[in-house]
Amino acid sequence: MKHFYNLLALVTILSITFTGCSKDDPIIDSEEEQLPPQTVTSIDGFYLLNQGNMNSNNASLDFYDYSSGKFRTNIFGETNPDAVLGLGDVGNDLGIYGSKLYAVINKSNKVEVLDVATAKRIKVIDINIDNPRFITFAKGKAYVSAYGSSENGLVAEVDTISLDITRTVEVGRQPEQLAVVDGKLYVANAGWASAPNYETSLSVVDLNSFSLINKIEVGTNLLHVKADNYGDLYVSSQGNYVDIPSMLHVIDTKEQKVKKSFDIPVANLTIADDIAYVVSSTYDWNTDKNITGYSLVDVKSEEVINDNFLPESISSEITSPSAIAIDPISKHIYIGDAGDYVSPGKLYCIDKEGLVKFTKQTGIAPASIAFRYKTTEE
Repeated sequence: MKHFYNLLALVTILSITFTGCSKDDPIIDSEEEQLPPQTVTSIDGFYLLNQGNMNSNNASLDFYDYSSGKFRTNIFGETNPDAVLGLGDVGNDLGIYGSKLYAVINKSNKVEVLDVATAKRIKVIDINIDNPRFITFAKGKAYVSAYGSSENGLVAEVDTISLDITRTVEVGRQPEQLAVVDGKLYVANAGWASAPNYETSLSVVDLNSFSLINKIEVGTNLLHVKADNYGDLYVSSQGNYVDIPSMLHVIDTKEQKVKKSFDIPVANLTIADDIAYVVSSTYDWNTDKNITGYSLVDVKSEEVINDNFLPESISSEITSPSAIAIDPISKHIYIGDAGDYVSPGKLYCIDKEGLVKFTKQTGIAPASIAFRYKTTEE
């Protein structure tokens, strides 16, 4: 998996979603470890999706229970013994909406829909348009980006009650992360399969008509897109890995254009309140190593306020940062390290004061975290 990650020039670095609701946790698992319990607020724990090795059907799902401190690994197989191939091949993205947990499994061309309280399978949504990537939600619908088998990629709309695909829309080549603002869906297009002819735009889809209404020119080879609380989007461009660098861009969705860019390489990105947590991981082809960094951007003032939000002992230890999430209540930072993308990864928990709470071995290549809320509301 390391070679896949390097040779495809980091475009499969994964990101996170972290919204949702659930009931109390009755998950049963054969392997668990006691970790420090966290304060239970409206959030009582989180799921962690691990990528696994490509072509090995060993994507996996972990759960950390805040009240008990139990970290339960590989829970999907235990709660779904009839799933012959397990969770599937390459876990890419994870999200919670209402009482359901959605796991996007890239190479298996599917979205696994699970009960958020038990992790039991509810339905498998076959994404027959090939290579689903990321998922987001709005007004009772889930939206899944997929590379597709045609020249352009697609976004599939899924009804979260029937769990059927209701509509699809064509966007750019190799669409990646997506976000909803004011009734419009914004999709980051990468186009890496046609390198050096990368994509440079965000596709804008009107959710009422589910049609493509605009393309916003942003930068070369887009990957992440996150919405802030002010109607702006933070979008990462990966560059061409040679002479066009990775950057972070701010999109004004009212004006439909880039209003600011930061000279910060972006491997992963999340926003909590008014702070964007930016993980950089620039691959050095000469040394076969990743050069990492951890920056904070105030999205209200649109200024960089910190150039290393992790303790030095942790930032120097992490080799392949592959997942990041911020507990929206406690502001604890959870960051995954995929290491060599072949062996089990590691999860770090750092509190808002910068103190390391714990580290934990995970499945192979921790990819995406979804926080679980205590009450259910569909």
